[in-house]
Amino acid sequence: MTTLKLFDIEHAWGLPRKVSPRFGARLILRGLHLDYLNDRASFVGEFSPEVRKRFNHAFPKLVKQLERLVVTGEVDAREQHCVTIEHDDFTCEADTLGSHGYLYIAVYQTADKPLPALTHSPSITL
Repeated sequence: MTTLKLFDIEHAWGLPRKVSPRFGARLILRGLHLDYLNDRASFVGEFSPEVRKRFNHAFPKLVKQLERLVVTGEVDAREQHCVTIEHDDFTCEADTLGSHGYLYIAVYQTADKPLPALTHSPSITL
């Protein structure tokens, strides 16, 4: 697994997101199960040792939640659709990107979650 600096983010695995630190990976969607390959994963930025320990504990649980979404059809290998799940102060975004066999993920601390873009301009009355 690789740890990349911010200037290397175009070489990162997983879904591209403008948040750091984050973990990205390309999981293999095999039937109703997900396989994780260490050489298809990378960190952008660095988690502190304490956060890294919590991440190592939370990651298998996030994968199990994603597998449940595969079983229910929420995640479909043929359809591009981003899902977001949370566990133990981590947010995981996942999308197959219509790849017919891969699930791309980005995992970061929920506190670092980017704010949604404004969809409309607020009106101001003077």
